Order: sequence, then C-alpha cells, then structure tokens
Amino acid sequence: MADTPKPVGAAPVDAARVDPVDLVDRTILVTGVTGQVARPLAIALARSNTVYGAARFKDTALRDELTAAGVRCAPVDLVSADLAQLPERVEFVLNFGVVKSNRWSVDLDGNTGGTLALAERYAGIATAFLHCSSGAVYAPDHDGLLGEDHDLGDSHAVWPFLHTYSICKIAAETAARYAARRHNLPTTIARLNVPYGPTAGGLPDYHLQMMAAGMPVPVFGASEAAATPTRYQLLHDDDTVAMIPGLLAVAGVPATVLNWAGPETVSVQEWCAELTALTGLPATFDYTEATLGSVVMDLTTLHERVGVARVPWKEGLRAMVAARHPHLARAGADAPSPIG
Repeated sequence: MADTPKPVGAAPVDAARVDPVDLVDRTILVTGVTGQVARPLAIALARSNTVYGAARFKDTALRDELTAAGVRCAPVDLVSADLAQLPERVEFVLNFGVVKSNRWSVDLDGNTGGTLALAERYAGIATAFLHCSSGAVYAPDHDGLLGEDHDLGDSHAVWPFLHTYSICKIAAETAARYAARRHNLPTTIARLNVPYGPTAGGLPDYHLQMMAAGMPVPVFGASEAAATPTRYQLLHDDDTVAMIPGLLAVAGVPATVLNWAGPETVSVQEWCAELTALTGLPATFDYTEATLGSVVMDLTTLHERVGVARVPWKEGLRAMVAARHPHLARAGADAPSPIG
C-alpha cells in the first residue's frame, strides 16, 4: 500500500498564508484539458513540468495542439469512470473536468461520480487535489457579497441550456469534500467566478461576438430603469496559472473552500463599454430577469491565504481582443498578454 501523503497546508481557513508549491519538474494531471480554463493552464504548466491532460478528446485538433505544447494526452470518460489510460502516479491532480450534457443522469455521474473516481484513483499517491468549482453554486443574490458560507442554490436554472449546471457543481463539491476525508487526500475547492483571456475567450468574448453580430447583450433587470449593474470579478488566464501553486499549498483535510476571482468588480455594462472603445462596435443591452444576476465574491480568504490576482481587467480585455479578434481591434489596441 502506498504511503499516505503528507498534508499540504492542512490548516483552518483563517490560518496564515503558506508558501506556494514549487511547480517545477513535478508530475501533474489536469482534467478537462480541452476546456476554456484548463487548456491554457496545462500548456503553461507543461513548460516546466510533466503534465498529463485528460479529456474525451472529441476534437482531434485540440489534442494535436496540446500534444505539440508538451501535454501528454490521456483519454478518459468521467461519466463511466473509465480512467484506465491515466498515469499510475502523479503528484498533483487539477480537476477542471465538467460534464454539461443537460441530462441529469449523465451530468451527475460525470461530475459527482467522476470526482469521486479521480480522488479514489490517486488516494495515497497525490500530494494534493485541486477541484475547480464555480460561483454557480451560490443562491442568486444580485446585490449581495458572496462569502464561502453564503447559501448555495440553483442560480443557473434561468438558462435552459445549463439547467443541470449549478446542482451538479454543488454535488461535485460534496464529492470532493467527502473524498478528502475518506481518503485523507488534501483538497482545495476553488469557486471560480468569470475566467477570460486570449486563449479561449470567456464571457466578455461571447459578448464581443454578440456585439459584432448586432445582437443585444443580456443583463439582469426587469427594465433599464429598474436595473442595477450586473457585476462580476474577472480572472485572467495568466492569473489562473499564477495562483495554482498557492491553491495547492492550502489544500487540507477537511477540504479548504475558497472563492477564486480577480480583485476588481466589473459590470457587464462596463466591459462592453471597454470593448466598444477597443473595437468601435456599439453595445446594446437586453434587460431581462431570465439571465444571471451579479456574482460578487468575498475574496478575503483567498487574498489572505493565496494572494491577489494581478492582471487589470482593461489590460486583459485588450490582450483578448488582440489575440482572438485582431480584425476588430482599433489601431493602438494591439497588445501582448499582460504577464506573458
């Protein structure tokens, strides 16, 4: 039987910050590696580590891109818990896999069962397990500040195409919590707000595409007169990568739960105005209660224990437009990634 790993930063959430994990020459598994957040993360980590990327790999072009970047691709099926092609040993598991078929049995099996299967597979082997969750787990609270102890709820039920999402993310967190205790597996559950960046875009990029197509951007509110700004906290790809060592360092038993986002609170209206400044495309808005309201997280624990994201949102948007839509960028808007 493998030795039980020594807990990494296994301390209560009010503990002082610990030194980040040194992610050089380590062996790392990244699940959901073809996704928006995990793909640039895995590519960045592969520059100085042995990185295995797990996904179904239905898109061969994405698999080829990852392989060319040094990621060792390993097909998995989290729904059936088929992990046979995963490596026998890894030091860190970064679980970014998510199943969004909109079918309850499939999504519960993939997100909950898949998380349990991964944790069991690397129990007694991995040093730490990072489970990427979402601000989607919180009950809707458009004008509130969401601490880690805020009520949970089905915020994404307003979107028919994601009606299983919030419940399955809550269930997956429950699985990660249980697995941490059951297997003595140091775990961090990080509730991600709005990721974005030059690789896969994110919500601001979707809004830019809507603006380019002449479509109104949905914002929460019964009417323009009654609405307050729909606010989020963006997290740039570069900050996602930079904060992984700290998130792993605070992994504990029981699992450490953290909100994960950038420090600036920005409204949809503000970032659409900035996209207009960068491209010249006008933004119009559709005020509706059939969309997500604000998600503004209390980041006190993240800042105390892990650190603060660095990329200013305006610089991040400029880099996103330059990388993904250079034909839309006004002269002078072209810029490299903020951190590089």
